[in-house]
Amino acid sequence: MGGSVIPLLAMIVVQLSYAGMNISSKLAIQSGMHPLVLVAYRQIFATFSLAPFAYCFERNTAPPMTKRIAFQILLASLTGITGNQILYFLGLKYSTPTIACALNNLLPAFTFVLAVLFGQECLRIKTKAGVAKVFGTILSVGGAVVLSFYHGKLLGLGESKIQWKYAEKMEGGASSRGETNLLLGPVTVICSALLWAVWFIIQANISRSYPVPFTSSFYMCLMASIQCLVIALSVEHEASAWSLYSTIRLTSALYAGIISTGLTYSLLSWSIEKKGPLYASVFSPLQLVIIAVVSWALLHEKIYIGTAIGSLVIVFGLYFVLLGKNKDVDENDGVDEITEAMEDDVKDLELEPYNPFNGNGKHHEEDDKRKGKVTGRGFDAD
Repeated sequence: MGGSVIPLLAMIVVQLSYAGMNISSKLAIQSGMHPLVLVAYRQIFATFSLAPFAYCFERNTAPPMTKRIAFQILLASLTGITGNQILYFLGLKYSTPTIACALNNLLPAFTFVLAVLFGQECLRIKTKAGVAKVFGTILSVGGAVVLSFYHGKLLGLGESKIQWKYAEKMEGGASSRGETNLLLGPVTVICSALLWAVWFIIQANISRSYPVPFTSSFYMCLMASIQCLVIALSVEHEASAWSLYSTIRLTSALYAGIISTGLTYSLLSWSIEKKGPLYASVFSPLQLVIIAVVSWALLHEKIYIGTAIGSLVIVFGLYFVLLGKNKDVDENDGVDEITEAMEDDVKDLELEPYNPFNGNGKHHEEDDKRKGKVTGRGFDAD
């Protein structure tokens, strides 16, 4: 039971942290912070936050670093951190948190296809587990599409009493500047989701050969810090662009680095090692549900029937994927039990060398006794 509940809770924590990052990062960008600068600060803070955990918990258990592992970590930093986060924050700048979150839910579909192609997931479409995983993935993506593009009538939930006046002020200023691009924003988010799906596949290989999530995440963030600094400095040269004088900039950078990178990438690496890349990626649609509720509560965003329907479809999709994964685990456990039983039977059937003083010579002793009795009677008769 614990083996299934802990990864589930870990993935919920990951999606909660990402939902908070979407809102705080959007407000920081609306305050004038360049997305590339925010991404660079995110990696720097993540690296410093991961270093003590990697040293304290994994310095004695980490396998030796090889060229193959180092190359895999480099690829993971380029795809899952630098490429993914730069494209996502650019998409967030030119769209809204809801749109960016919705399009990012193509991640389960991308990951499922790549995992099947690279042999990390067995499709087995003729089995119940395979049908459940395919159907659940389609439902999750379909729910995200419904939530994003179908509004319907307004739900009569009333107005939240905990509206965030600062957020309303920032959104009003951003609207006056008109920074929305209906083409560039969605395209960059879709490319970000594709790169992140590639990271899930690479991380699955890293988790098998280098199963130390804090240390591997530390090296990834360290490499990504250098990459993002070089890219950001090539675009933003002025010192004012790197200033963290604003409370929302400092808070967003710290939150994105420590929570949304340091904590979440460690949890993702651990969950991928335990459950596989599809399991970890399929929880991303939960962000939409969380952001819809938080946006209504803090940002005065209205909830429509389409939002409610899409959220329900996403939940059902997650249920079917988890059901399929559990069936896979049960089937694998059953195969392992059968294999172990067959091996035990083979061992039992192996012939032992003859020894009249142990059990396998008992029947020979009885035969000798019978023969001796017959021979004795013959001598007595003579």
